[in-house]
Amino acid sequence: MIECKDIKKEYKTGDETTQVLKGLTFTINDGEYVAIMGPSGSGKSTLMHILGALDTPTSGTYFLDGKDVSKLGDHELADIRKEKVGFVFQAFNLLPRATVVRNVALPLVYAGVPKQEREKIAKKALIQAGFDEARFNHLSNQLSGGQMQRVAIARALVNNPSLLLADEPTGNLDTKTGEIVLQTFEKLNEQGHTIILITHEEDVAKHARRIIHIKDGEIIKDEKIK
Repeated sequence: MIECKDIKKEYKTGDETTQVLKGLTFTINDGEYVAIMGPSGSGKSTLMHILGALDTPTSGTYFLDGKDVSKLGDHELADIRKEKVGFVFQAFNLLPRATVVRNVALPLVYAGVPKQEREKIAKKALIQAGFDEARFNHLSNQLSGGQMQRVAIARALVNNPSLLLADEPTGNLDTKTGEIVLQTFEKLNEQGHTIILITHEEDVAKHARRIIHIKDGEIIKDEKIK
């Protein structure tokens, strides 16, 4: 599904060039659950932006589902994000005065899906994410942190993406609630979803089946753990 070859990313400030990614090469197969782990400043967030089609590398190639994403323009990248990638962020990014179902259905509005069909797909995604059906019509600002993150996971699933990309998804949660959210990702992976988890925490990374360790813009270790 994912093939990265010699991915480099650099930023220029005046006459100074900072190399953030220094030639990363790896593949991720369909159905894998991979954690990309590294300390702050390691380059993992930059790599996440490239894998999520939010940015392109300075050099190297990135193929997602057989398509070379590394050479695309802004409009084509937006199409890739809409069709191929589901994002789960640390901050949830929900509309506070909208219902759970409406929050989850929002990407389907932009995709032009009829209202009745949107609600049906949204509810199915919420059930997939392990969300309590009794709370479907609650406003998102009436939910706990763990419930909000499950809504965010459901929203990421509604377009049936090839890749689920989770950026520090337990960062705003207590340990117990974080464990519940990570168990949700494990169940989704068992159902066949490809998941990439970005984290700086070893305890979080160990929930994946493979860990790619990054430091100073380089892969220092790639290990299967389950």
